[in-house]
Amino acid sequence: MAKKILVVDDERHIVRLVQVNLDRAGYEVAVAYDGIEALKKVSEDKPDMVILDVMMPRMDGFEVLKKLQADEDTKDIPVIMLTAKAQDADIFKGWSSGVSSYLTKPFNPRELLTFVERIFQSIEEPGTGGYDEETVWEV
Repeated sequence: MAKKILVVDDERHIVRLVQVNLDRAGYEVAVAYDGIEALKKVSEDKPDMVILDVMMPRMDGFEVLKKLQADEDTKDIPVIMLTAKAQDADIFKGWSSGVSSYLTKPFNPRELLTFVERIFQSIEEPGTGGYDEETVWEV
């Protein structure tokens, strides 16, 4: 059964670009165009991953992420931030907020697919996507 990914962005052309590439890669895709709609779709569709913009009307991506992480049913859904917010402070805020990955626009759709695949692989095969203590200290 195909993994389901929710794509959330207020820019329809970005949603369509991501959707087409995820469809071609064999994923089931749901879409939302703002943070409030995203939370509703997460509740209804139970996605396996969320690709989330930061700057959106009604509720920004950081607030959506915060609400997802506060809910026992959604706290373990991996989130990829896909945003134009590329300043170091924004990237740090994303990583420190608990995202699985942080990509800045403009982006390469192949790179996004690579992140999606790696995140799913690390969930299915624990120990394949992160660093162990030995690796970190060998640097």
